[in-house]
Formats: sequence, C-alpha cells, structure tokens
Amino acid sequence: MSQRLKRRFRLGVRIALHLAAVAVSCAAAMGQAASRFDLTGPSISVHVQRGEQSLPIAMVPNLQAGDKLTIHADLPRTQSVRMILIVAFLRGSTNPPPDNWFTELKTWDKRFAEGVTVAVPQEAQQALIFLAPETGGDFSTLKSAVTGRPGTFVRASQDLNEASFEQARIERYMQALQRVSEGSSDQLLDHSKKLAATLNLKPNDDCFKKPADQQMACLRQTGTQLLLDDGHGQTLASALTSGDTANLIGAVAGTPMATANGAGMYSAYVGTVIDLVRLMSGIHTAHFQYIPAIAFPDEESLNLRLNTAPSFHNPKSVIVVALPAIQSSVAPPLRLQDVAHVSCLLQPRMVLPLEGAPLVYATSFAHDLHLHLNDGATLNGKTDLPLIADAFEGGLMLTEARGRKPLPVAAPEARDADASHEKPASQSAPDTTTTMPLIADKDGPMQITGTLQGMWGFDTFSGVTVPLQRLPGGGWTAAEQSDLFTGRENQLRLHADGTACASTIALDQGGHDSPLKWKQAADRKNVLQVSVPLEKAAPGSVHLLVKQFGTPDVEKVAVTAYSDKTRLEAIRIHAGDTAAMLAGTGLGGIVSVKIAGSDYKPSPDGPSADGKSLQLVREQGKQLADTHTKPVAFISGDSGTAEAKLADGRTLPVSYSVDTARPALDLLRKTLKADSGSGIPLTLSSEDAIPLNAKLTLALRSRFPERFPRSEKIEVALTDGSLKATLSLADGSVVLQDSHTALAFLTPAKTFGPSAFGPIQVRAVGNDGTTGDWIPLGTLVRTPVITGVTCTRATPKEDPNDPGCQINGKDLYLLGSVATDNSFQNETEVPLGFAGDSISVPRPADNHTLYLKLRDDPDVVSTVTAIVPPSPRRSATPASATTAPATTPPANGPQPDAAIPQAAATPGPAGAAQQ
Repeated sequence: MSQRLKRRFRLGVRIALHLAAVAVSCAAAMGQAASRFDLTGPSISVHVQRGEQSLPIAMVPNLQAGDKLTIHADLPRTQSVRMILIVAFLRGSTNPPPDNWFTELKTWDKRFAEGVTVAVPQEAQQALIFLAPETGGDFSTLKSAVTGRPGTFVRASQDLNEASFEQARIERYMQALQRVSEGSSDQLLDHSKKLAATLNLKPNDDCFKKPADQQMACLRQTGTQLLLDDGHGQTLASALTSGDTANLIGAVAGTPMATANGAGMYSAYVGTVIDLVRLMSGIHTAHFQYIPAIAFPDEESLNLRLNTAPSFHNPKSVIVVALPAIQSSVAPPLRLQDVAHVSCLLQPRMVLPLEGAPLVYATSFAHDLHLHLNDGATLNGKTDLPLIADAFEGGLMLTEARGRKPLPVAAPEARDADASHEKPASQSAPDTTTTMPLIADKDGPMQITGTLQGMWGFDTFSGVTVPLQRLPGGGWTAAEQSDLFTGRENQLRLHADGTACASTIALDQGGHDSPLKWKQAADRKNVLQVSVPLEKAAPGSVHLLVKQFGTPDVEKVAVTAYSDKTRLEAIRIHAGDTAAMLAGTGLGGIVSVKIAGSDYKPSPDGPSADGKSLQLVREQGKQLADTHTKPVAFISGDSGTAEAKLADGRTLPVSYSVDTARPALDLLRKTLKADSGSGIPLTLSSEDAIPLNAKLTLALRSRFPERFPRSEKIEVALTDGSLKATLSLADGSVVLQDSHTALAFLTPAKTFGPSAFGPIQVRAVGNDGTTGDWIPLGTLVRTPVITGVTCTRATPKEDPNDPGCQINGKDLYLLGSVATDNSFQNETEVPLGFAGDSISVPRPADNHTLYLKLRDDPDVVSTVTAIVPPSPRRSATPASATTAPATTPPANGPQPDAAIPQAAATPGPAGAAQQ
C-alpha cells in the first residue's frame, strides 16, 4: 500500500472515530432530554359509557368492545393553531386496522364543541389519540402512518400506559409526603414505609441517615434519588399482577438519566420511557414528527405531559396519547402485608394493611370499596363498612363516606390526591366522619372475618378475606418468662384473649403515666411485646395500664421488677460425674437446680472468685431415700433444659450439655521414705502426715480411661492452690508399671521449697486439659532436726529451778509445744519468733519419751525417745555431782558414772525410731 493510501486510511479512521464520539455524545444528550416529561401539554376530556353506566376516564382501568367514548380536546379559546384530534384503534402488530377505525375531530369546528362519540370496535386491542396541527392531507397522512407500521404504535400504546401507571405511583408518593410536618423524622420514616408498601416503591434509605431537617428534601429531589425500574412493555394486567414494577433506587448517580441538568420533579425515567422516545422519534414523515405524551387522569381529563416541545413548522409535531388497553378486567390482587395481623373493628380509624395492587392507591380505578362482615356480624347495625384507599396510612381505611350508589357516579376524591392543600397529619383537624363511637354486637365470637368488596372500573370484585376482632380483649396477664429487672430496658410480653384492640399501653408511676412502645409479637397470637424502661426504677411491683378501643375500662397488669442481675448461661456436666458447673452472673441467688429429674445444690464454697461459675452437687441422700427417684446416668452428647430455682421465688430455664467423662484415678498406695540426713528420727502419730523432706511415691491406677494414657499428666498441689506441680512420663517423674498402673515420684522439699505445708492432693489432667477429681494425699508438714536430748540427774523435787532436759538441734521454730506425756498437761510452748538451737523442756515422765506438736499441724503428735537413767539416792551421790551438768561422752567410749548419758538412737524407717 502506498504512503498516500495509508494517510487516507488513517484520516478516514480518525474521522470515523470522531463521528462515533459525536454520535455517542448526541445519544447521551438525547437520553437525558428524553427522560424529562416536565412540559405541560393540552388536556383531553374522555368519558366512557358501558351499557347504561358511565364513568370518567380516571376510573376506567380497561376498555371493552362496545364501549362508547365521548372525547373532546380542552383547548384554550385563544388557540391560534387549528388542531385535529384523531381517535384510532389497533388490532395487533401484524394486522393493520381498517379505515373505519379512525375518527377525525376538528377541534375548531363548532359542530364538535361537545366532542365526538366513538364506539370501541370488535377485535380492537389498543386505542390511541393523535393531536396534530391542521395541514392539508393531515388525516390521510396520519392514518397511512398507523396502518403502515401498526406494530410500532402497538408498542407505543403499551409503553405509554405503563409509564403512566408507574409515574402515577411516584406522584402519589410525593404528594403524600407533603402531609408530614417538616423535621418530623419518626413520622417521615413511618409514613414512608407505609407508602412504600402500598405503592410498591423503595425509598432511598440514605435519606433517613441525614439530619431530620434534610430528610424531606432528600426524598423530594429526583435524579439520584428517584428512579423508575424498567417496566418494559407491560400491559395493565401485568402491571397489576407484577410485584415489583417500579422501584425508587438510590444508587444510580452515574447514569445519564440521573444526572440530567435541570431535572424537575418528573425527570426520573428509565427503560420504558427511553425506549418509547426512541421508538417515536423513528416515526416521521415529511410533514409530521410523532412525540409521546404521558397522561395523568383526573376525573374526565387526561392531563398530558410532554418531553419535547411541540413544533408547528415542518415537520410538525403529532402528540400521541394512549387510552386504557382494550382487554378483560383484571381484579386488583390485594393481600395482607402480614397474614397474622388482626384488625380491630372498634378502632375509629381502622386501617387494613393491604398490598399487592399499587394502582388501587395511585389511581381512581378502585371505588365504592367496602368491608363485608361475614357470618351475620354487624357493627353499628351494618354489615357493609365503607373503605377508602389511603397510601399515607398504609392500607384501606374505615370511613363514614356515602353509601353505595349505582353507576354512573363521580370519581371519589383520593385522600392524598390533594395533599398539597392539606395540613400535615400532626396538625390536621380531626376527621369527625371517622371518629364516631363504634358499637359491636355483644353476643358472638371475639374474632370474625370480613371480605373486601368493591368496584374495579365498571366491574365488581370480591377480594381478600381479613381477620377482625370485634370485642375488647380480656384476661390481660404477663406471659411466662416475662420477668422485669431494674437498671435496664426490658421486653415484656402481655397476653390476652384478644390484643388487636389495644390502643395505648402506659407505665403507672404514681399518677404519672409514661407511654410505652409496643407491637404485636411475631411468634405468638394474642401476645404483645412491650418495651419497659426501668433504668431508674426501684425493685418491687410494676403496673402496666392497657387501654382498648371500644371501652373506657383500663386493664391493670401487675409485674414484679427484680433488682438482681442473675443471668444463667449454661450447665456443663461430665458423664459419670455427680457435680456440674453452672456458668452465668449473679449466681449467689441460686437455691437449687433440677437436671433431668435430679436435684442439685450449690457447693458450700459458693460462686467462683469472679462470680461467673458455680459448682452444683447432686443431692445423693435425698435420691437414695426416694425409691422412685434414680440418679440419671448421663451419656456424653446428651443435652436438655434444666430448671434453676432462685431465692426470690423465680424459676429460670437453663440449658445443659454432657461432655465426655473426665480422667479418673485410684490411689493404690502411698509410700514415704524419710530423709537419711543427720538427726534423731521423729515418730509421726498420723499416717496422713507427710514430712516435707521425705520422698513420696504414689501408686496410681487409671479408672477412666481403662488404660493409662501416655499423654496424661499428674498434678500435685496444695488444697489452697498456692503451690502446684505437674508430673509426666516425659520428664521421668511418672513411670508406667503396666498399661493400667503408674508410679509417680515427688520430693516435696525440692518441688515446693522449704515453706510448703498444709493439705496436699493429686489429680489427673487429660491431654486436652480436662481435669479429674482431686484425691487427698494428707498434710504436708515440716519437721525440725533434733540432734540430741540431754537431761540432768536432779529431779524437780530436788531442784525446782532445774527444767530437767534440753533439746538441741536446728529448725526448732517448727515445734509448737513439747510435753512429757500425751495428755499435754505439762507442756512447754515454743514462742513465736524463736530461732535458737536449743530449748529447755521438762523431764520425761517415763524417762524416755518426749511428745511434740508440730506448728504446721498441731493435731499431729510426734514423739522423740531419749535414754534417761533414774536419779540415784542422795546418800550415795555427792552434792557436787548432783549439780554438775551432763557431758556428752565420746562417740564410742564408755560413759562415766557421774553423767546422765545423751539420748541416742539410730535412724530407722520413716515414721519410726530405733534405739
């Protein structure tokens, strides 16, 4: 390819891209302009007659073959351009209509001052009105355009009707919001939810996150706040039966439709309108360009809004207006928003919360609505109660409107159709037509049913059947498990034989009633859930006052408010255990707990230090005495609900679960080996006493599991928890004797230190940390080291000042007292703070044994044996010898006659002394 051709090719590509960009920009601009139907157009008057009955167009949801339409254009008297009005009927996209299905109306001609009457032909499916400037050959040109492209106009008719239905719902929403006073955030949110439910819309939730004074402005603005969902080509039937044909969406700020400059109240359109504008812009001739008009019916008038300014220069604009679809009537599929909701007939402004047919609330198609009471029930002597559709209140409202009249009738005025001229709901004058006393028959059932009936255009319909309460409820009580607690907000459940007629619920505070928030319980019938704030209330009796429609009487419900904060979480028990652990708070008020038929009592130790757990012990004695009660054998994995009794008389449920059995041990043998160090051995009178410096060997058998697990550990600790040690096979402190038995070795002095004393215990610890029951081993005691006991020859009678004997050694401060016999009648107490190496004590009564009490355990009496010869006679012993102190003889030499020998003994087995 030559360079010239290449340059031409590149230039052509650049021009093509530029034209494409321009085309995209033009298309976006056209989409923005097309989305704005904010130009006021002319008004066309239409009245429909079917047989002997007639209705204005605003009350006609559908046309039928044979209907007579009286049509004329409401043009101003100063209209300077002659306009022709053409009524055309279509019969499908592939079957062009005949010539006699077109009717021309020359609006300037006095003969047509009252309009023209046309009949809907057989087989017709759509009806259109064309309004165009008068030119030569205009009628024939328009007729040719329709017959030449019938499918385009069929689609235009469907889209125009659907767009009108969708916009009518938004119109009603925006009008109804004007009834809410500015800055009333709660009212705005409440009524916005009701409007959204009845009109099948979705308000922008972000608006309610703004300050109260900005919420209304946020909901009213369009663009990013209001957007219609795509209702592509839906007919009236599909519009009524579809559940979600128009949503107000808030997350569309980036779309061309949402960012249109200068967007007005009615600028938020999507799919249907955009396609409609593009469809109509493709229909044009040398003289005419077709533009769509959305109709807003009001009585007999079709008020038109345009998205394009009409042109009176070639090509002149032809306004296209759609009449209701020609089809069979489709009754509005109204349904209860909540199938469990019961309405009170005694409520003067009773509202039936019905949804599913938004056009009932957005148009005047539904009229002469009433509620028929079934089974012969009456209210004020009537069986048919008139209703009006009120989207603002969220349903069909009971009213005292005029009685039923045969058609023709005038269109009833919608309550929120003229909202811009009304005061806000909070400031409106009371509606005297809906506040008259309502009296129901005293005889008959509490609850009855009523069926919705009315007119849908020219046709009658019978709709949903709703439950009703016809008498004030009685038997008001607090439902079970509805205890109140001071210091917080409570949820109380009130029960009665009928709760639908409750009007107000208040808290009685000594003459000053505080209104409470309440709602119907979703899980139970005839139960109200009431929020009762008791943050500053005192414990005691609390009274709630319930007022109902239809009676001046006030129901008073008494409930007790408790001051404690007992919260029971769960009970855990291990298989095979007779004790359980209760978790929660405020457990000091627990009196007893019944688990699977067995009674448990709180442990005497009470709740744990942090107050979040409480040990429960099964009452064995009571169950053994009762032959009909057998302890339940809990199995791992079992669960259920236990009942806990509190000291204040309440019974609270608490769930329990059964875990696997805990590891269990049996103590087969305990062996002590005394320290082989210096000193005279002491004989301990109690087998439970364990010298600190002894070597302790424990023979343990595994009861559960049957085989001793190699991962299991042995924990030895003082009962007060101050000192503990863990033994295991890994460190050699535990050795398996066989698969069931193990030996555990422990030297308390090395493990716990020289200051350890007190009761000691042992238990198994599983691999997952689960602990078994403690097994008591005895009492750990510290013993002094006694190196010698020396005594004089004198007796107390010979020398009263001579104590007789002296104990020598170290750690003598561990002694509590020393006595000459086991009665401890004549004992010598070792004072606190004593730190000497010797202490004087009386002479043994039997000349052999001294009795000792250890300071660590005064109940344990120890003995030490000394060889003390009896005193000689006075005549045989010189006086000087009697006063001479005893001397310690050589270790292996003979002792002299003049001296009392030192107590001598050789170390023997633990707990014994060999002389």
